[in-house]
Amino acid sequence: MAVNLVSLIMQFLTPDMIGRIASALGLDRNNTQTAIGAAVPGLLAGLCGVATQPGGAQKLVEAARQQTGALGSFAKMVGDSGQSSLIEKGSQLLSSLLGGRDQTALAGAIGKYAGLGQSASGSLLGMLAPIVMGTICQQQGTRSLDAGAITSLLSSQKDNIVAALPAGFANLLGGTGLLDSLGGAARAATAAAGQAARVTTSAARAVGDTGRRAAVSLNWLYWLIPLLAILAVLIYLFAKPAEQVAQQGVTAVQGLTVGGLDIGKQVTDSISNLRTTLAGITDASSAQAALPKLREVTAQIDRVDGLLGQLSPEQRKVLARIIHGGVDFLEVSGD
Repeated sequence: MAVNLVSLIMQFLTPDMIGRIASALGLDRNNTQTAIGAAVPGLLAGLCGVATQPGGAQKLVEAARQQTGALGSFAKMVGDSGQSSLIEKGSQLLSSLLGGRDQTALAGAIGKYAGLGQSASGSLLGMLAPIVMGTICQQQGTRSLDAGAITSLLSSQKDNIVAALPAGFANLLGGTGLLDSLGGAARAATAAAGQAARVTTSAARAVGDTGRRAAVSLNWLYWLIPLLAILAVLIYLFAKPAEQVAQQGVTAVQGLTVGGLDIGKQVTDSISNLRTTLAGITDASSAQAALPKLREVTAQIDRVDGLLGQLSPEQRKVLARIIHGGVDFLEVSGD
């Protein structure tokens, strides 16, 4: 079975481990989980770029060898007296590999995406650095770890990294150069994210203006408002040819729980809430009254979007099938 570094790292970062990291850094657990879901593929994207630089692969080899056994000792250091040293060494490691500019850019993007401050996201990156490098070392083995091997490993991970990048986060990294080494797939993901943001913003403004003018077209609302909540997820799931939705064999919502949240149920409930809310819209006044509920559903979908990076390709196919079915139902209901 092909190696997927993102999945391996996220398997190490169990819900309990994420909770401990959040507590150690004094952060909200959900925000930390969202930040980690973005930071892991973001770090790997940055390392892919390092591997393409002159002498970069050898720097990665030396850094990975320094993290031999890091996975085994990490749990003991989180929340312990050695935590400050762990963060400091991890931050220094990233600075030596990515450079100060890219390290700051990555921390800033994570902070904006997950609602963390620059300092908090920087500390989180310092914690994650030894996990990422330790996983690479564990996969390669210290004896077979050389410049060619690590370059080959990271090159083979590009599709996995692009697939794990949350759409909104990829957009934040678009101008930093950190995704350049991932090629066209990353540019497509960034463009899709930007398109989703532009369409959603324009549509939301249109809905607000329509409500204020009391010029409500019910058929128009039936397809537009669900689009606001689901569009970003749909673009993320369907924009990549490698992640086509399974046409058969998906009959049950199973194995979609991440960090204690049943993503399949969350999406199903959100679509159900949309359907119920839309059914109550009969005029401009009721449309305006429904907006808070619609914003709540949008926030729920945003939370799901933040966890997509932790799903395997097969799990994303299942989720895509759920969303596809829900959208079909909403379209039929709005006819």
